[in-house]
Amino acid sequence: MADNDYCLIEASRPPEADGPPYAECVLCREPTEYPESYKGMTLCPVCEWREAERTSCSG
Repeated sequence: MADNDYCLIEASRPPEADGPPYAECVLCREPTEYPESYKGMTLCPVCEWREAERTSCSG
């Protein structure tokens, strides 16, 4: 069994935008680093970090 077999969290990220317009964070409405055209849940760096802390796998 590999070290990461126990963690089922999908860690894929949307593509980063080359410039404005940026998508807004779905939690705090701040601009993100992702393009406005991206479909899906986008988070600003602060909310992304908090979400990662909240959902991290504990060993």
